[in-house]
Amino acid sequence: MPTLSKKAKQMPASPIRKLVPFAENAKKQGKKVYHLNIGQPDIETPEIVMDTMHHLDIKVVEYSHSAGFISYRKGLAEYYAKIGIELNPENEIMITTGGSEALVFAFQTCLNEGDELIIPEPFYANYNGFATTANINVVPVTAKIENGFALPPIEDFEKLITPKTKGILICNPGNPTGYLYSKKELETLRDLVKKYDLFLFADEVYREFCYDGAEHYSALKLEGIENNVILVDSVSKRYSMCGARVGALISRNKEFMEAALKFGQARLSPPTFGQIAGEAALQTPQSYFDNVIHEYVERRDILVDGLNKIEGVTCPKPQGAFYAIAQLPIDDADKFCQWLLEEFDYNGETVMLAPATGFYATKGLGKQEVRLAYVLNKESLQKSVECLSVALKEYNQ
Repeated sequence: MPTLSKKAKQMPASPIRKLVPFAENAKKQGKKVYHLNIGQPDIETPEIVMDTMHHLDIKVVEYSHSAGFISYRKGLAEYYAKIGIELNPENEIMITTGGSEALVFAFQTCLNEGDELIIPEPFYANYNGFATTANINVVPVTAKIENGFALPPIEDFEKLITPKTKGILICNPGNPTGYLYSKKELETLRDLVKKYDLFLFADEVYREFCYDGAEHYSALKLEGIENNVILVDSVSKRYSMCGARVGALISRNKEFMEAALKFGQARLSPPTFGQIAGEAALQTPQSYFDNVIHEYVERRDILVDGLNKIEGVTCPKPQGAFYAIAQLPIDDADKFCQWLLEEFDYNGETVMLAPATGFYATKGLGKQEVRLAYVLNKESLQKSVECLSVALKEYNQ
C-alpha cells in the first residue's frame, strides 16, 4: 500500500470531536448525552436569513469573484463602519470559506515553512491543524487559570521571539477561555508587534458576544500597525449559522491582500449560498443580539456558578464568547471525559466535555481542565451541572 504523507501523520485529531464514537455508543445504550463539547449554538439563525433562502429566485448557482460578491463585501464594509472601522470593500475584504480558510490563507501568505507563530494557550485546537497545513510551528505562551486566562505578561512573549518568529495570533474574545482582552492589553501587544515588525493575526469571530458591560476593542483600531494586522471573521457564531461556511479575511495591507487573493483564486470562489445568507444576515436587527446576549449571560451564570459550587472545581467567569475552562479535581481529563461516556450515567444521562489537553501546545498542561460550551438551553445546563457533580463524587471514590 502506498505510504501517506508526513503531513497526514502530523495532522492532529480534533480534541473536540475525538470522543464522538464514545458518545454515539452511549446513545445506543439509551443514555441521554448533554453536548457541552462543541460550540454549536441552539440559538435560531436570524429570521431574515431563513426568509431570504426560502424565497431565493436564482436559475444558476454561479461562481462569485474569488474575493466574494462585491455586494457582500460592501455590506461588510458598512457593518465595520458602524463599529468605527473604515475599510475599502474592493481590496481590504476577502470572503472565505469560513474563518478556517481565512486563517490558512493568512498563514500561507505570511509565513514560510518552519517559521514560528506565538499563540497564548489554551487556544482553539484547530489552530494546530491550520499550522500543520501551512508547515509552520506554533510557539505557545501560557495564560493562567488563576487570573482568568488574561494576556500573559508581555515579557513572556518577548522571551519567545527568535529570527523565525513572524507573528502572534490572538482570539478575542477567546475560544476556549471566554476571556476578553482589554484595550490596554491589546496596546501592549501592539507595541511588541511594532518593535519586532511582526504580523498580528486577530480572530474576532465572537466579537458580538461580550457581557457584564464589557466592550470589544478590535485589533483593526490599533494605531501604528495598520499593515501588520490581519483580521479573521466569520458568520458561524455571530448569526448561529455554522453550516454556511462563510468567513472573511480583512487587512489594510494591500500587498498581503493581493497575495492572499491568489490562494482564493486557486480554490475559485467561496460558497454562493453561504454568501447570500451572510449578506442577508447583515440586516439582522440589534434586538436579535440583545436577546442572544441576555440568553448567553443566563446560561453562563447557570453553568459557571453551578460548577464553582462543586467542591474542588475552579471555573473563571468569562466576559465573552460562550465557552469556559474549568479545573476539576481529577487525575486525567482525557480519561475522565471518556469515562463519563463509557461508564457513567445519572438517571440515564451523562455529559460530553472537551478535555483541555487538546487546547494546550505545552505537553502536560490541561490535564485537570475541561472546556465547556454553554450552548444548550438552561434546563439542560442545570442538569449537566447536576450530572457533573454526581460524576465527580463517583469518579473520585
